[in-house]
Amino acid sequence: MVFSSISFLYYFLPAVLLVYFMVPRRAKNLVLLVSSLFFYFCGEPVYLLLMIAVTLSGYLHGLWINRAKNGRYAKLSLISSIFFITAPLLFFKYTGFAINNVNALFGLKIPAPKLALPIGISFYTFQILSYTIDVYRGNARVQKSFIDFSAYVSLFPQLIAGPIVRYTTIESELSDRTHSLNDAAYGIKRFVIGLSKKVIIANSLGELGDILSQLGEKTVLLFWLKAISFMIQIYYDFSGYSDMAIGLGRIFGFHFPENFNYPFISKSLTEFWRRWHISLGTWFRDYVYIPLGGNRKGTVKWLRNIFIVWFLTGFWHGAEWNFIAWGLYFAVFLCAEKLFLHRLLDKAPVLLRRVYTLFFILVSFILFNGDGLAGCLADLKGMFGFLDAPVFNTETLYYFRSYAVTLLAAAVGSTPLPRKLADCLGKYKPAKDMLSFLEPVFQAALLLLVTAYLIDGSFNPFLYFRF
Repeated sequence: MVFSSISFLYYFLPAVLLVYFMVPRRAKNLVLLVSSLFFYFCGEPVYLLLMIAVTLSGYLHGLWINRAKNGRYAKLSLISSIFFITAPLLFFKYTGFAINNVNALFGLKIPAPKLALPIGISFYTFQILSYTIDVYRGNARVQKSFIDFSAYVSLFPQLIAGPIVRYTTIESELSDRTHSLNDAAYGIKRFVIGLSKKVIIANSLGELGDILSQLGEKTVLLFWLKAISFMIQIYYDFSGYSDMAIGLGRIFGFHFPENFNYPFISKSLTEFWRRWHISLGTWFRDYVYIPLGGNRKGTVKWLRNIFIVWFLTGFWHGAEWNFIAWGLYFAVFLCAEKLFLHRLLDKAPVLLRRVYTLFFILVSFILFNGDGLAGCLADLKGMFGFLDAPVFNTETLYYFRSYAVTLLAAAVGSTPLPRKLADCLGKYKPAKDMLSFLEPVFQAALLLLVTAYLIDGSFNPFLYFRF
């Protein structure tokens, strides 16, 4: 089950909300837990038991870490938690990759198991790890209620694709949270906006990318159009899901962290990663980069730490060499910016800095989306005219013109311009009153439009399900 489905919007969610707000406060976490387990069961019935087992491991390790704190087994309890919590992720996500590379390296024929990746395992693994590590550090109190802890891990609003919600972020809200009409209204607004970003824009651009991939004759324009549409698609797909998660969380009384902050207006790649997938970046910063020493132990170790973090960031996204190359690609640029490029960028015009950033982001998403390293190289060659392909043809021009309005609207919508326009209008009372009236009407219209798209059975994947 996904958020952008009729079954979720008109059956599952209304039923959960009805029961949730009917039961007394002490039963609300149980309702969330049961509904979240059912939500996961609908998408991954086989791996529901795996998620429960990893959750139980995190819960028991939290109790052990708390009991062993400052004792002789304190580090052992933490190491044990890291091993048992990450073991399923390592097994399901990386076994095939490891065996295939051993076979290629040594000329062996070890059969690689074909394992389906459990949905959301990369996200809930990191959430449980943040809990056990923070209990060990003394940053979080141990959770003694298995129901409350399980509700935290399995919360369906953010279970499938984040944001990565740390235990400390909602620790107090698990036991004592408030509900209000203002929060519910904000949550509904945020959810509808995210749903619209996903269904209307991301799905349309995903459909374009699918069409372009299947065209017989390749052109330079095709490669550029495919790269740009994917870059915008993945932003709207993932940020739309994050908006929906944050909105649903607010309805249930939780304040989830922001995950995106207009990343395409960045003036450097360093700034881009402060604005893109914020919850993942801060997770690696706090649980890997800083424990390794950060930038406190000299330049060589500082650069080493950046490369370790970005190797792991790429590998977290997928067990393929192009994901590793994608992570190391950013490591190189971030090191260069920190060492000398920032001085040049600071002196450059703002427009040039933004063009530089967008171009190298675009190249990074070619690495991210490529069919292996060979496929990435072919796409890059195609973009710069090294495949002996025409600049454009009739088909490519047709699809460019057909999707030009969608691409332009998506580009403008990825900037703060619409919000700033609304803020400016809100300064004038007549305009503010009109916006207050039109906003719910607009949201209702968007929901109807999304429903029409979904009933029509349009292209509707979630890109981050595969991570």
